[in-house]
Amino acid sequence: MDLRIFTEPQQGASYDTLLSVAKATEDLGFDAFFRSDHYLSMGDADGLPGPTDAWITLAGIARETRRIRLGTLMTAATFRLPGVLAIQVAQVDQMSGGRVELGLGAGWYEEEHRAYGIPFPAEKFARLEEQLAIVTGLWRTPVGETFGYEGTYYQLADSPALPKPAQQRVPVLIGGHGKTRTPRLAGQYADEFNMPFASAEDSERQFERVRAAAEAAGRKGDDLVYSNALVVCVGKDDAEVARRADAIGRQVDELKENGLAGSPAEVVDKIGRYARAGSSRIYLQILDLDDLDHLELISSQVQAQLG
Repeated sequence: MDLRIFTEPQQGASYDTLLSVAKATEDLGFDAFFRSDHYLSMGDADGLPGPTDAWITLAGIARETRRIRLGTLMTAATFRLPGVLAIQVAQVDQMSGGRVELGLGAGWYEEEHRAYGIPFPAEKFARLEEQLAIVTGLWRTPVGETFGYEGTYYQLADSPALPKPAQQRVPVLIGGHGKTRTPRLAGQYADEFNMPFASAEDSERQFERVRAAAEAAGRKGDDLVYSNALVVCVGKDDAEVARRADAIGRQVDELKENGLAGSPAEVVDKIGRYARAGSSRIYLQILDLDDLDHLELISSQVQAQLG
């Protein structure tokens, strides 16, 4: 089971804070550092000192780390034109020496679009499908050839399809709870399917839908990695679990029900349920980014038990 660190900087984090978490992620042996792609805080968070752009952040972190994978859960297709996104991700992949992964979703948070003047179209899913075709098509086009695309929402003509990523194939992540369109897109385009904030039982059912969609697209179901994203709150004892839950404004019982919370043994046991459901990778949503001792505990007491 791979454990990856997943951050939500829109809730309030500077670049320096994110870099500290990324370096701890690398030093403590985790597999990857991922971040959300949002421009506006949610709930009661003040969001100070303000939003950081996902791909600018990852570009900086790419130059300050050496081993960990880097990526987004999920970049919103509404934020960037697909040709520009393909250039940005390819460049950050080059800057990292080939360690980038692209999570791409339709976009959903209408308030952040209004706050920063970003169009929020009604037909978001259809636009996502065209973006996936364009981004992967640009990367796949051999050097010296051109790429064109004539879609409903995007048109490209005689693109040199440059630059190329450092990796021969940048892993593409697609995720979500949708029962029909999401599995179809994942089956066609994804290297990894992520089920966010769901039970092991619901994850297993969705994984099976994606497997079937992959096979319908002429692939093998096992061609994809299957993963989950879950909030995490671990403590050496009940008092430490309660303190960490309070720091993120959550209740212990709710965290145990909906995430990975409790003692290291409890968390290892629950991760096992997700493994039996077909998940081989967990994105641990870390909401208190100043608590690096939390990462150390997870590394030494949870990750160590998972081998």
